[in-house]
Amino acid sequence: MTTATTLAPSRLRPADLARVASVGLRTRRLRAALSALGIAIGVAAIVAVLGLSQSSSNGLISEIDALGTNLLTVTNGQTLAGQTAQLPKAAPAMIGRIGPVIAVQDTGATGANSYRGPLIPSVDTNALNVQAATLQLLSAVGTSVAHGSYLNAATQHEPVAVLGAQAAQFLGIDRVFSGERIWVGNQWFYVAGILRPAVLAPEIDTSVLVGFPAAEKYLGFGGHPSTIYVRTQQDQVSAVQSVLAPAAAPEDPGEVNVSQPSNALAARADAQSALNGLFLALGAVALLVGGVGVANIMVISVLERRSEIGLRRALGATRGQIRAQFLLEAILLALLGGGVGVGTGALATAIYASIKHWAIIIPPLAWAGGISAAVAIGAIAGLLPALRAARLSPTEALRTA
Repeated sequence: MTTATTLAPSRLRPADLARVASVGLRTRRLRAALSALGIAIGVAAIVAVLGLSQSSSNGLISEIDALGTNLLTVTNGQTLAGQTAQLPKAAPAMIGRIGPVIAVQDTGATGANSYRGPLIPSVDTNALNVQAATLQLLSAVGTSVAHGSYLNAATQHEPVAVLGAQAAQFLGIDRVFSGERIWVGNQWFYVAGILRPAVLAPEIDTSVLVGFPAAEKYLGFGGHPSTIYVRTQQDQVSAVQSVLAPAAAPEDPGEVNVSQPSNALAARADAQSALNGLFLALGAVALLVGGVGVANIMVISVLERRSEIGLRRALGATRGQIRAQFLLEAILLALLGGGVGVGTGALATAIYASIKHWAIIIPPLAWAGGISAAVAIGAIAGLLPALRAARLSPTEALRTA
């Protein structure tokens, strides 16, 4: 009489499973690296896009907070006939009578052009504006002098100009020295200084600023302001904004435009965030291509390792263990690419943010989402090859090896 003996299925500890699954990666390193490259590129794109978006938005918001959201601008609009309206000369003084207003400064478009010299063709204006400016303009718009000095009580009466940041670049002037001059209107104006970029008033960057008295004396300027910059108490911005048009032009308030520059900057940040969707889609495509590459490599790996599969099955490995081995190998391959991609994306974010002087911010959604997407792609890509490997019988695998 014989007694049937039931063999207990072999067990594979998680550590052993991980070691066996990594054999294919360790023995075929170049292939594994090339396969993980697609995953790495996709994850790096996702991390970099989210990181740079968050860093730039945070930098822009910090810059807005530093410059203040209490700046309002009043500009001349259009008449009913479609012509450019004129703000009254007394508009800045009338606005200054509003209680919560802290400071009022203005500029006026002179209509003159500026050139590096008198021999420059008149059509090469570089889109620069020559504007008359008041003496306390810089504090109102939140900028300062980078080189030289600004207009003062004496130079505002003389043919002296101050260049905006971009205006100086367009004119080929990067420093101020004694005797530096440019051709404005039909005569030379001496350059007193160069300004730093005016974030809240970008029109200043492309302007050549002269004093109001000098503009009237040398450029035939009529004295009407074209842009008035108003600083208000922080908690009274909306209230002041609602009364600026009637205060500036009581007879024709409809011909006055009032805006808050910080809102435009915030809208620009929102526009940048909307554009990030396109780059995230490109990163997802790269991830998909990387997943196809992983699936292709795993199918080839199953075909090449039939003898290994057959031997392991003959030694007692179950179908589930074979399936888990190849599935985990695909996940490890994708995880390797995901880790490299997160590191690359974080490094790119750190370098670019440092150049732009932003705070380096890599949101958890970026790296966690990148790693999770890589693991998911690896699992999906390795599922079919793992099932195919598990279906091989020991005899078939050894016979075809």
